Amino acid sequence: MRILHTADWHLGKTLKGQDRTPEVHEALKELLGLVSSERVELVLVSGDLFDRSVVSSAAEAAAFEFFVGLKEKGIPALVIAGNHDSRERLEALAPLLALTGTRAYGNLRFAQEGGVVEVGGLRVALLPFLSERRLVKAQQLLQQDTGGWRQTYAEGMRQLIAHLTAPGVHLLMAHLTVEGAQLGGGEFTFHTTNSYAVLKGHLPPTLGYVALGHIHKQQKVSDGPVAWYPGSLIQLDFGEGEGAPRGALLVELEPGKPARVHEIPGRWGKPLKTFRLRLEDLDRRWEELREFPGYTKLVLEGQGNPALRKRLFEEVPRLLDVEFQAPSREGPSPPASPERLSWSEAYAQYRRETAGEASLDELLKAFQEVLEEVLAPR
Repeated sequence: MRILHTADWHLGKTLKGQDRTPEVHEALKELLGLVSSERVELVLVSGDLFDRSVVSSAAEAAAFEFFVGLKEKGIPALVIAGNHDSRERLEALAPLLALTGTRAYGNLRFAQEGGVVEVGGLRVALLPFLSERRLVKAQQLLQQDTGGWRQTYAEGMRQLIAHLTAPGVHLLMAHLTVEGAQLGGGEFTFHTTNSYAVLKGHLPPTLGYVALGHIHKQQKVSDGPVAWYPGSLIQLDFGEGEGAPRGALLVELEPGKPARVHEIPGRWGKPLKTFRLRLEDLDRRWEELREFPGYTKLVLEGQGNPALRKRLFEEVPRLLDVEFQAPSREGPSPPASPERLSWSEAYAQYRRETAGEASLDELLKAFQEVLEEVLAPR
């Protein structure tokens, strides 16, 4: 069977006020073309169709257009919820998506309750995103230290995967983190650290393929069984993952043979790039900034001012963010006004001013992870 494996569309994503939905929409049109040209027989979408619980009508329309296009080609699809999707919303949409030949699963189901389905003779186990809070019970959280939570989570996931992938199951679809996976930019840190990762050894070697979602960098994370993340369709955020490979995967499955996976590197969406310059080098690099075809973030070392910021946004096309950083030799910068700070920056400033703490790396990391968990869709 020839399978198109995709994930992490994040329809409805906005970056610094810029709606990325049109870029994802164009990528989905390209995927429909690949379905025809590559003679695809089944499409797998391993979570995070949407970027949040409630998205625009244009974002939902782009998703439905894709699945209607599959129906016109006679191609079935399987969809599971990711951590950004609303489980309840996806379950509510499932009957409507079923009219297109797409089966969507927002909630976890045990094998006997529909957690394993059959498509064209292929038996597929479905594991939508399962948060740590739902798997690690409240009593255990109160009674165990962090190491205990991790052990409980890992063991719970091992048992769940073993239950869903009993003999006779050929493929596992899951939205989770596998140990050792490399981030691709834009993921929620709390849900992607190895603190709550599934061990590679917990993926049964009897499976022909594991179709993963959650990590935005396209990568193979296991050889036995063969397990891949296809990556996000477009580059979703600034940062270390700006150059990470992403796109989709064409998977060929034959009985009794390891899956053959062909990478389809995405060239979809506008590229993102962070320019880090000294203020005195700005004029020399001005044309480079203006001519970059994608979205840019500018980090300038030197004393900025409102007039320069205004000029940058007016004259540099597709500039989404500007930061001014004082050189380290100049000493600490005066505190910024709270309304100009992110939650993490405001918390760091509060700790410095009230507790006199200088080294906040671990504390800020913990604060950010708790903040992301609170803001994540339930």
